[in-house]
Amino acid sequence: MNQMALPLQWPADPRSDAFLLTDSNRLAARMLDQWENWPTMAAILTGPRKSGRSLLARIFAARSGGTIIDDAERVPEVQIFHAWNTAQAERRPLLIVADAAPPRWAVKLPDLRSRLANSSLGEIGPPDDELVAALFEHLFERRGLDARPDLIEWLTLRVERSHLSVIRAVDMLDQGAMERRARLSIALARSTLITAGLLAES
Repeated sequence: MNQMALPLQWPADPRSDAFLLTDSNRLAARMLDQWENWPTMAAILTGPRKSGRSLLARIFAARSGGTIIDDAERVPEVQIFHAWNTAQAERRPLLIVADAAPPRWAVKLPDLRSRLANSSLGEIGPPDDELVAALFEHLFERRGLDARPDLIEWLTLRVERSHLSVIRAVDMLDQGAMERRARLSIALARSTLITAGLLAES
């Protein structure tokens, strides 16, 4: 398991944000790391919500000196069009972060649509088991919660494979442990997450 952190933040606080690398996101990170080889000075980064895509974009910008447009579907297309052209003119990389690439992202401006079609694409996939386990460990550690390996393994096998579900599960377990004034355990996790509807199986 590798981590990517923002430059100039070493040694890092283990509770700080870190981008955790596994096979589910490694190709996207590698594409950003090789920005000098892009066919154009612009790329699109897609991935599920809460997948760390914005954090990865900030790491990219800090390392490359490039610029970011996050939540691109909510940004005026003309603004993205001009940013794309500026990136080419200044040879300064632009990373456009979106839920999905065209044609799933319905871009109306033809000139922008053609430019995006010529841009590199990095895709963060759904989390694999390795990433799910690492996310649980990292999120519990950030909150100062003592989660034993057997609990993390149990959660990894049962919580839905999505970044958002992992975050929601940690939220609920943090709240449940605090309300009951109890330490984290499989029994607490089972009762808490079944009640919250967050278990893929009982």
